[in-house]
Amino acid sequence: MSDQLKLTGFKVYKTNSKSGGYSYSRKDFYKINITTGRFLFNYAERSIETEDTFLFFGNPRIPYSCEPRSEEHYGYTCLFTEDFMNLNERSESLLQSPLFKIGGTPIFGLNETQKKKLTGLFEEMIKEQETEYAFKDELIRNYMSLIIHEALKMQPSESNIRHNNAAARITSVFLELLERQFPIESTDQPLTLRTAQDYAGYLSVHINYLNSAVKEITGKATSTLISDRIIAEAKALLQHTDWNITEIAYALGFEYPTYFNNFFKKKTGSVPKAVRSSHL
Repeated sequence: MSDQLKLTGFKVYKTNSKSGGYSYSRKDFYKINITTGRFLFNYAERSIETEDTFLFFGNPRIPYSCEPRSEEHYGYTCLFTEDFMNLNERSESLLQSPLFKIGGTPIFGLNETQKKKLTGLFEEMIKEQETEYAFKDELIRNYMSLIIHEALKMQPSESNIRHNNAAARITSVFLELLERQFPIESTDQPLTLRTAQDYAGYLSVHINYLNSAVKEITGKATSTLISDRIIAEAKALLQHTDWNITEIAYALGFEYPTYFNNFFKKKTGSVPKAVRSSHL
């Protein structure tokens, strides 16, 4: 079923505490779910406790953790790729909304009226995905857009937010986000987050705050951690793929091979070609 999800770009299904969930790679899919139950979310520098029924929006490039705090929970989940949703400027702008940004709060408590309305939209999506209707993808996108717009009209659940050890939390998010950029699996999708400024912008925090937090917790500069991880990936690509050095340079976000060569030599004392030759 996971392979089918990759082919179609979306999947809608029911969830409950007995089903064990649905297996998928969080790195690949956006997520919208409506759930009744108590949970603790760790999101950026905040911990967010939920009660009763809530709506959650997950971005595959923003790490988070979720711990059930009640024995029973149930609801609906929709998984989808950016390509599935990004067919026009309108849907692209929805994905850029605060719902999917780390600077916002992606959790909304629902009253009974909101719960009934949104549950109905999830149920309609589940019915449509099983049909042979030629335009069902567009219809499902419309249902998803309605859910997003309903959330944009709500106030996020700020009352149950605790700010716990902000430096540790933002550092944890940064490190997990850094690791999620790897492994590089295709030369067609080059690394896009390469600098501390890139990560700060993506995480919606000031670069000085990110640098200070990361230094406090890890003892290393943000740029050092990024460079070390890029070097580790470069060595793996040189040793375990047949990509030429130009392709590897591009995959790692370098515009020109000479930039990659200079970066690699500065960090390792060797040129990429020497590393590759030693493993032939």
